[in-house]
Amino acid sequence: MGAYARRGRTKPLRRPQPGRRLPGKCPVRESGGAAHDGVSRNPCKRLNRMLIELAVANYRSIKGEQRLSLVAGRDKNLREANTFQPEPGGGGAKKNPRLLRSAGLYGPNASGKTNLIRALATMRRMVSGSGAGTDRLPVEPFLLDAATRAQPTLFEVMVRVAGVRYQYGFSATAKRIHDEWLFAFPKGRAQRRFEREFFPGEDREEFTFGEKLTGDKAIWRRATRPDALFLSTAVGLNSRQLQPLFDWFKDGLGVVGVDGGPPARSLEWCQDDHNGDNKQRILKFLQAADFAIADLQVEEVEEAPGFPPDLPPGDLPPLPRQFFHQLAFQIKGIQGRKLFVVHRANDGIPVRLSLALESDGTQKMFHLAAPWLDALDHGRVLFVDGLHDNLHPLLAQFLVRLFHSEETNPKGAQLIFTTHETSILSDEYLRRDQIWFLERDENQASRLYSLEDFKLREGVKNPERAYRNGRYGALPFPRDFFDTSGVRYG
Repeated sequence: MGAYARRGRTKPLRRPQPGRRLPGKCPVRESGGAAHDGVSRNPCKRLNRMLIELAVANYRSIKGEQRLSLVAGRDKNLREANTFQPEPGGGGAKKNPRLLRSAGLYGPNASGKTNLIRALATMRRMVSGSGAGTDRLPVEPFLLDAATRAQPTLFEVMVRVAGVRYQYGFSATAKRIHDEWLFAFPKGRAQRRFEREFFPGEDREEFTFGEKLTGDKAIWRRATRPDALFLSTAVGLNSRQLQPLFDWFKDGLGVVGVDGGPPARSLEWCQDDHNGDNKQRILKFLQAADFAIADLQVEEVEEAPGFPPDLPPGDLPPLPRQFFHQLAFQIKGIQGRKLFVVHRANDGIPVRLSLALESDGTQKMFHLAAPWLDALDHGRVLFVDGLHDNLHPLLAQFLVRLFHSEETNPKGAQLIFTTHETSILSDEYLRRDQIWFLERDENQASRLYSLEDFKLREGVKNPERAYRNGRYGALPFPRDFFDTSGVRYG
């Protein structure tokens, strides 16, 4: 995947040739030593980990390679506040293009929006959990084509960590890793760290290591199982050089809304908050969003007898979503603490309610509070599925604006979200290069494309109407239908 490629590319994935110069020279360097790819041990902490591109192929509804780019376009008429410079004084726009603070994914139901986010969540899970053996790797190929069912699924990211750009990816089936590669660009040129290739016909795999990769490569290679990633294995065996990239997946990336129920991060913040700072920050977050909440209180509670707190998710029967919302709080209560929301009655007397009794919108905003604040605090990349769910359009706009403001987002955190909320389709909130669409093609496969692929009429600042009228595709088209008795609906 070429670094800083413009959106709309449909070429097959290509790995860079070692020594090839790519834009984006980092100004922060360490004098001597290669333990961390030449990065200063005290690098610029303002903008030190970010996503540049994500590529996915043969995963669930995604058949051919689809790539999402966070590289800002060069149109000077677009809102510059929605972008940031990766490294201060990093050689100007040509060598160091600006990146987007956010990207919104639009499309009809079942178009593949969630699958794109789920792909990155799967990649993160495979990297961070590759040390543990498993019967089956969590990859799911495109099943609507006989040719792709047995082919590997591909994931690749281009990221920037502590001033160094990395291109890392792998392909895998449910049984094993087929390919894996890592290139670093500490001085603007591609440097191979390692490449791994499996030859199915010969039942063997081959590793190629770059000269700049330091450490016990032979030991790491022998320790790498067919179903494990070399990156994870090497880091588990004390590779300091590869640790920053591993940490990007483990600590620099957040995913909300896929692979499970409501996130418990906000609840954990309140429960484990000994000095009350985090709880107060979440309270102010909710109050800023105009929820009529006076306070949040955490109390010790007795264990609920007879409830098995370690019940595996697979043993739970299919139940309404609201049940699992409440179950999450019950499980936390069983662990010893429970959260209450305090309201002021008309007579001024405080009234406490369990958070499970609050509206879905209040619960959604509460659950987003800690991931939002944490990402903004530490400059993380946050993926959110269904940003608009249960929220008023003005609250969705509020959440996006927090990432676009230099005041609230000084560390360059990035937000990638799926939504059906079209009120954000305006240059007041999103630039053209921040708006992406997904739809199913004639082969029932997801296709990702940008609003930049379309020419807008001069003076058009709000593409919402054009999108709703079908100009950009990525819309459902409901039709009239007749039920079995012949009654027409529509």
